Amino acid sequence: MSKLDEILAQNRRDSERGYRDKALRMYPHHCGRCAREFSGKRLSELTVHHRDHNHDNNPPDGSNWELLCLYCHDNEHQRQVDLHYQKEEAAGQKGPQQTYKGLAGLADLLKSRQE
Repeated sequence: MSKLDEILAQNRRDSERGYRDKALRMYPHHCGRCAREFSGKRLSELTVHHRDHNHDNNPPDGSNWELLCLYCHDNEHQRQVDLHYQKEEAAGQKGPQQTYKGLAGLADLLKSRQE
């Protein structure tokens, strides 16, 4: 990792820590999806989710943030990935085509056994 990459990574961690601390002061320590409550050591399992998925959009009023537990946060991002692929399929951009047919020839095999 280059020195520039290290500086950028550290800056990113510092800014994330800043908005996380601010969000924890602004909002109750509950997951916005599953409503689990977090305190003490488990508070580290509560994350800040950017509603518009832009980590650089950190308004001072916290309007782009919501607190989510690790599981709900992962689920939210996975939903975005799934939505992306669904849009691609709807637009006609198909993924890899299946070429192997596992049960091809089964009918012929069964037919020959019955004879």
